[in-house]
Amino acid sequence: MLQPSGARINPVSAIIGLGSNLSSDQGSPREILQAALDILSQKGVEVQSVSRFYATPCFPEGAGPDYVNAAALLRVNDRMLNLLALLHEVEKTMGRERIQRWGQRTLDLDLLAFGDEITPDIAGFLHWRDLSIDAQSKVAPKQLILPHPRLQDRAFVLVPMNDVAPDWVHPVTGHTTRQMLEALDASDVAQIKPL
Repeated sequence: MLQPSGARINPVSAIIGLGSNLSSDQGSPREILQAALDILSQKGVEVQSVSRFYATPCFPEGAGPDYVNAAALLRVNDRMLNLLALLHEVEKTMGRERIQRWGQRTLDLDLLAFGDEITPDIAGFLHWRDLSIDAQSKVAPKQLILPHPRLQDRAFVLVPMNDVAPDWVHPVTGHTTRQMLEALDASDVAQIKPL
């Protein structure tokens, strides 16, 4: 991938979360996730590693069918916002409609981490990380927050992420993926089942 000026930039490791709980003309949720990874590769993103695919309960509970979730470790030669735009483009290609926060979807591609970037800054990250669940369900940030502000709380993110980046270090907390996963309630982790 090239940035708009055509100049190459240093490769960066990025981690994405993938999820789907609706079938479409592209296939089942599992097929949709695989197709999304294929499209990313065709667009010049180096997909270095892909987790197993997991069956996970819908979040929040009762919001729709259960999900298929995965994570992928990418190597990109592009800017963070260009990668985010590409993820949104792939979602749209696969039939994603942004109607309801935390609603059902054919495809969700979340940028979880981009190198050791903290965006927009530490104060902005901490604000979104520390919001109550109730507030999180009602408001969404207008800009990208990295690392994903709730990844440390979600087994459906950390279980697959541990497959591809167990030693990734959170640039704010200093904890590895493995440590964050071990800190979760064991009953939450047990709900995430490999397919």
